[in-house]
Amino acid sequence: MMESGAPVCHTCGEQVGDDANGELFVACHECNYPMCKSCFDYEIKEGRKVCLRCGSPYDENLLDDVEKKGPGDESTTPSHLNNYPDVGIHARHISSVSTVDSEMNDEFGNPIWKNRVESWKDKKNKKKKTNTKAEPEPAQVPPEQQMEENPSAEAFEPLSIVYPIPRNKLTPYRAVIIMRLVILGLFFHYRITNPVDSAFGLWLTSVICEIWFAFSWVLDQFPKWNPVNRETYIDRLSARYEREGEPSQLAGVDFFVSTVDPLKEPPLITANTVLSILAVDYPVDQVSCYVSDDGAAMLTFECLVETAEFARKWVPFCKKYSIEPRAPEFYFSQKIDYLKDKVQPSFVKERRAMKRDYEEYKVRVNAMVAKAQKTPEEGWTMQDGTPWPGNNSRDHPGMIQVFLGNTGARDIEGNELPRLVYVSREKRPGYQHHKKAGAENALVRVSAVLTNAPYILNLDCDHYVNNSKAVREAMCILMDPQLGRDVCYVQFPQRFDGIDKSDRYANRNVVFFDVNMKGLDGIQGPVYVGTGCVFNRQALYGYGPPSMPSLRKSKESSSCFSCCCPSKKKPAQDPAEVYRDAKREDLNAAIFNLTEIDNYDEHERSMLISQLSFEKTFGLSSVFIESTLMETGGVPESVNSSTLIKEAIHVIGCGYEEKTEWGKEIGWIYGSVTEDILSGFKMHCRGWRSIYCMPLRPAFKGSAPINLSDRLHQVLRWALGSVEIFFSRHCPLWYGFGGGRLKWLQRLAYINTIVYPFTSLPLIAYCTIPAVCLLTGKFIIPTLSNLASMLFLGLFISIISTAVLELRWSGVSIEDLWRNEQFWVIGGVSAHLFAVFQGFLKMLAGIDTNFTVTAKAADDAEFGELYMVKWTTLLIPPTTLLIINIVGVVAGFSDALNKGYEAWGPLFGKVFFAFWVILHLYPFLKGLMGRQNRTPTIVVLWSVLLASVFSLVWVKINPFISKVDSTLVAETCISIDC
Repeated sequence: MMESGAPVCHTCGEQVGDDANGELFVACHECNYPMCKSCFDYEIKEGRKVCLRCGSPYDENLLDDVEKKGPGDESTTPSHLNNYPDVGIHARHISSVSTVDSEMNDEFGNPIWKNRVESWKDKKNKKKKTNTKAEPEPAQVPPEQQMEENPSAEAFEPLSIVYPIPRNKLTPYRAVIIMRLVILGLFFHYRITNPVDSAFGLWLTSVICEIWFAFSWVLDQFPKWNPVNRETYIDRLSARYEREGEPSQLAGVDFFVSTVDPLKEPPLITANTVLSILAVDYPVDQVSCYVSDDGAAMLTFECLVETAEFARKWVPFCKKYSIEPRAPEFYFSQKIDYLKDKVQPSFVKERRAMKRDYEEYKVRVNAMVAKAQKTPEEGWTMQDGTPWPGNNSRDHPGMIQVFLGNTGARDIEGNELPRLVYVSREKRPGYQHHKKAGAENALVRVSAVLTNAPYILNLDCDHYVNNSKAVREAMCILMDPQLGRDVCYVQFPQRFDGIDKSDRYANRNVVFFDVNMKGLDGIQGPVYVGTGCVFNRQALYGYGPPSMPSLRKSKESSSCFSCCCPSKKKPAQDPAEVYRDAKREDLNAAIFNLTEIDNYDEHERSMLISQLSFEKTFGLSSVFIESTLMETGGVPESVNSSTLIKEAIHVIGCGYEEKTEWGKEIGWIYGSVTEDILSGFKMHCRGWRSIYCMPLRPAFKGSAPINLSDRLHQVLRWALGSVEIFFSRHCPLWYGFGGGRLKWLQRLAYINTIVYPFTSLPLIAYCTIPAVCLLTGKFIIPTLSNLASMLFLGLFISIISTAVLELRWSGVSIEDLWRNEQFWVIGGVSAHLFAVFQGFLKMLAGIDTNFTVTAKAADDAEFGELYMVKWTTLLIPPTTLLIINIVGVVAGFSDALNKGYEAWGPLFGKVFFAFWVILHLYPFLKGLMGRQNRTPTIVVLWSVLLASVFSLVWVKINPFISKVDSTLVAETCISIDC
């Protein structure tokens, strides 16, 4: 098998085999789905004449061959069909990469590895002997397998469907986009061919800015060319994987929750997130919750102890009465009739008791928080008198504590609870720990050693599970045998609590989550946004999707690769294709080849693959390496359970990732503060696709920074991460072209995510131009002809039409669209501008600039934090723009009053642009003033100073006004008769 390179049928696990012409049998020439002749014949006899993966009709010649054989030909029914349910989507598939020779016979090999290989050999030999003895006896099919031979029709129905946007909504939208492109071309032709000589500098600046804005619009608009909607069917998932009287076949899920500082991230909020995970509507033996405490705080540990105890009461209460949401803080704060649809007479009594228990639990947690405000000089001490190992948050050993789960702790009704694990990775001076990305990678390794679920769901500590069936929604996609094989992650939209109805600073980000992400779902999938995402673990390990390596085209050729747009059958590869194949190999992290031995079980694979190749990729942990070979997850049988915690401590050591692919090709990718965008981009470059899931009830909800300063700093961090990616080797402008796996519209979307901060430079210039025009009396547009007026009118109509039609198919309100437009300007002239300069300083001089935030005022009323004003440098540029534009409007009206009637016509265009700036910055002005109009004095002083300096310099230099010849002035004066 290793030598022949024969592919394996993804339906039954047998070799695909050759056709009548002696060439490799290919069922579908569109996607090259590996299927043997027997399975293909069986599919045709069952009436399924389209490809299982891509849905394309099979070749008519192949269909004719099957029909000629007739229904009585027993060769059309594969003898191995009974094993079909065991194959499923959890079978291990790894993309084709360069093969490394086996080093099992190396004299200097690891003795532990050799012993493990010997044990695998013994197991394999026993297995073969058992099979040999059982072969002569006729096989008796058990009753449950007989049931699987004739499953219900519902079990074969798709678990999710895609329904495109209706044509009457999407066709006009696309037509307006094309029309706007044409109008933009005519507009720029007019602007460039009609310069304003009297204010040439202003005109040139405005044209450059407008060209950049048009380029940014193209990057933002065209990835939304084909938006789609999805619908999942949880009942079908249960019918297929949770049959009555049988153990649940749903795949395991490891939840990741990350926290750093319990004084900034309240432990009570983190505890509510954990409680909502433990009470999720999913088989308890398939759920594990890992809490990463990257600050090694004893407060977080003690709060988890209390949370684990309270979960013994909370979890059975939620499941008994189907509580939503299952985070107690947010459930008890709901202003709804909790008696609605509750028919159990005991509900009222138990709810009151549970609320009383929760209040007592909150008192205990808050007491811990109050005690932790001041750290003792000798450090924190545990209950047994020993010092807390994490007293020095930058120098401490790795810590793991397992609560609930297999520890024997059950709920008050005696039922098993999901596992809860506290993890604090090792920190030592001199090591690079990579912040959140490093913490997430540590959780990947710990979870692989302890539980090894095939799927991972990561949440921020302030994002709780709002929909208890959210995991089932994701499994409708990931466990779908046809769709889920090539899906690297399922992304849910972010929804937030605690925001006022007006959403002054666009904290909800509705336009991004309900418009842009839907558009990306119709291409290659949404970008990863850092939380509320369910990952396929093998995608995090750096493997490519199983569909990428294409089938062998002839006996002489070995396996080759398919790209995003599969081509028809070719006789041979040309040099260009060979080069592209080599480039595709570079995009895969693994340095070993398993695609040609998919029909081997995990023991045979382990014997055929060298230890060294794994260690170079995954690190020096034989237990972790073995877990990567487990097809459906779970802890390997050969591992001693008593040593698992010791091995888990080993894989979170600060030196474990050295000389490995962690953070480079495996797990969360390092190199940017926005590791989410970078990690998702790498997966898409390998050929994976992602899915956007929007259930009617929001899956997760979180807390957004709602005051102006915090919001700007959040935007600053995102923009800085984008600038870092722009200057890195992973820049979408040049990375991943050789593989041909990233679709070009998807690439446009990723380019947009990294270049948008640079829009701040033309934006701040464009927002300054109206004030300059009003102060100087010049304008950037010459006197318009009738044709030019129609062109400008058409441009404005196309802009408005695009927005209206976008609202029509997305369902977003016009208020949300306007708030998004306003904050695009506010963030662009402040946070994005600082991110660009900070990125340049970091790249050129290695200077890391921090902009501190200090609270100046607060209000205790509802949404009081919204009106809190905090001093930060980010407030200066937009305040300056507001002042100079307001001054410009006053100066413009004063000048018009002095000059008379003729001056009012030209004034209209200048004032229109100035009011455009002021209206977009109005939420900023309102937030700056606060509820009691208390603006930090330093902000006003700096802004007035900058505006004054700008005005004085302008009067002195005045570069945009044509110079007057002094001799002409003198002659004019002489000619005047005084």
